[in-house]
Amino acid sequence: MAERILVTSALPYANGPLHIGHAVEYIQTDIYVRFLRSSGKDVVYFCADDTHGTPIELNAAKQGLKPEDFIARFQDEHQKDFQDLDVRFDYFHSTNSPENRQYAELIYGRLKEKGDIERKDVEQAYCETDRRFLPDRFIKGTCPNCKSVDQYGDVCEKCGKAYSPTDLIDPRCSLCSTPPVRKSSEHLFFKLSRHADFLQALLRKPGFIHPGLATQLQGFFEKGLADWDISRDGPYFGFAIPGETDKYFYVWLDAPIGYIATTEKWAKETGKAKSALDYWAKDSGARIVHFIGKDIVYFHALFWPAVLEVAGLHIPSEIKVHGHLTVNGEKMSKTRGTMVPVRDYLNQLDPSYLRYFYAANLGAGVEDLDLNLKDFRLRVNGELVNNVGNLANRALSLLAGPLGGKLAPGRSEGPGRALVESVLARIPEVREAFEKLEYRNAIRVITDIASAANAFVQTAAPWALVKKDAEAARADLSDAADVVYLLGALLAPVTPRLSEKLFAQLGAEPLTFQALEGAKYPLLDRSRPIGTPEPLLPRLEEDRVNAIIVTPEGTVAAAPAPEAKKAEGKEKKAEKKPAEPAPVTQASSGAGATEAAGSGEIEYADFAKVVLKSGRVLAAEKVAKADKLLKLTVDVGEASGPRTIVSGIAEAFAPESLVGRNVVVVANLKPRSLKGIESKGMLLTAGPGGKDLSLLDPGNVPPGSDVK
Repeated sequence: MAERILVTSALPYANGPLHIGHAVEYIQTDIYVRFLRSSGKDVVYFCADDTHGTPIELNAAKQGLKPEDFIARFQDEHQKDFQDLDVRFDYFHSTNSPENRQYAELIYGRLKEKGDIERKDVEQAYCETDRRFLPDRFIKGTCPNCKSVDQYGDVCEKCGKAYSPTDLIDPRCSLCSTPPVRKSSEHLFFKLSRHADFLQALLRKPGFIHPGLATQLQGFFEKGLADWDISRDGPYFGFAIPGETDKYFYVWLDAPIGYIATTEKWAKETGKAKSALDYWAKDSGARIVHFIGKDIVYFHALFWPAVLEVAGLHIPSEIKVHGHLTVNGEKMSKTRGTMVPVRDYLNQLDPSYLRYFYAANLGAGVEDLDLNLKDFRLRVNGELVNNVGNLANRALSLLAGPLGGKLAPGRSEGPGRALVESVLARIPEVREAFEKLEYRNAIRVITDIASAANAFVQTAAPWALVKKDAEAARADLSDAADVVYLLGALLAPVTPRLSEKLFAQLGAEPLTFQALEGAKYPLLDRSRPIGTPEPLLPRLEEDRVNAIIVTPEGTVAAAPAPEAKKAEGKEKKAEKKPAEPAPVTQASSGAGATEAAGSGEIEYADFAKVVLKSGRVLAAEKVAKADKLLKLTVDVGEASGPRTIVSGIAEAFAPESLVGRNVVVVANLKPRSLKGIESKGMLLTAGPGGKDLSLLDPGNVPPGSDVK
């Protein structure tokens, strides 16, 4: 029997609209599922709205709604957004469902039977004004680690340190600003600490999770794996815990159970499975793949597998983790208008542009992805519109017009056949890239194929041959149409609506990765006429792209994406002022980064002395009594093992955020001692320094690769 694959994306919280940062994950997952399905795999894709918790209860009350009505509105909005982003779930459900209650109670009962539930008194923040215990996100104060003010009660957004709400300095209720008191309450805990050995073995399992993240998660074991509080006191919007009074399942217990509940609902409605256990039973033989963001790795890689293991259910086979989205190089911000709702994007632009750009920048690692609006526009126009779209338009317009829509029979030899056979030979590269989530590599090969075909058409010049030798022109254009057909298949997981247009214009059946196995020249049925060609996508115009950023009134507008300076101000030559230096690439080591060379040019021979290598950060920690220094363990692909590099980037990066990241290393720098630690190399960064630094990313290349 063919392997059955169940794929999930993390559940969006039903407390607001989806934004383009959320879209990274759903597009990434949808591409993977479409590729698997095109390859003939038995795959289902599930998701649901995450609906429980205090924020939803309180926000519903503010709007005079019942929580059930509040979440129903967002569920409708979310499903419409997904539909219009071309994200296709086999089923989209809700955690506030009978199926979710059923499996939450079942799993809790099994945890309790196994002796993995323990009662403990917990001292919590309690607001006497609002007469309620305050959950993590409803208490604010000063971070106990870095002393940043106005931080939430679970994790500092500045330094990334996790802590208890009771650790906050000068805490206050985020509802009424009253300082809370401390009050004790009995809570139920899952004994996560009992399962450290099981989890350590799981993290070592090849393919389960990115190795860098597995290393990062070791920090939880080193300080002692903490038991997990799975209950909350009422009032609370969620499921009441059986046998308890005024106790509810914490949202992070029943949220991942939503994956199982959605499977159950799909099975009931479609009849394609007897129940969720066809996939989630321990011996089901299914492959379960979770796609998540790097901010919820703990829950999915430690807490969730341990709960499933104790409950006798199928643990996830693989966890695919992506980074966050930045816009124009900065963290998304509501006040700057860069936390763009998906609907605001869709009101301006076709989803194919965004899907293509995300794919062109996504690898299998956890590095962040930047939506620089200028790069977005130029890349989409240059690759999707001018390269792929131009090839289709050039080939099919001539075939459909002066050549009557008829294709030429495949020829026995010649440059056209050689072109088609050469691009068919590259299909395994694209297939492997999609399988490994190296979408940017797949896009690179796809654009190479389109460029090769455009070069062929340019050399053959069929427009000049049409009147002199129509059959020669038809033969060349038919071979180009074969490449267009192939591009439709290769791009279908990424830009499905564009591929549908290509297949329709070719008058051909959709081409799949499964059909491409062993494919030979010619690809098209040359006896069939082509359809009606038309432009696939319009060019992205700057004003339309910038229109997706809507800055709220009374706030500072986001800086536009950097554009090439036009010849403005030529009349002001008499008012010349010294230009401010732009942020420069820096080599970060020691107490700070080196300054840009302010004068003098160097010869190439001088630059050639610098050896730049790609590296991967394996571990990172702060250097004692040095606020600006981090001690990094970096794999530079050397037989002697990883290097120790001391880098002055502690103001910009929390140590745990660096583990698993790819970096550029100055590899032949003379070692120097910093705070008693021998540092063997430098990292390249960009930015003015201090908190404003970005690490240069060489891309997903093996450690030790040359950077030129």
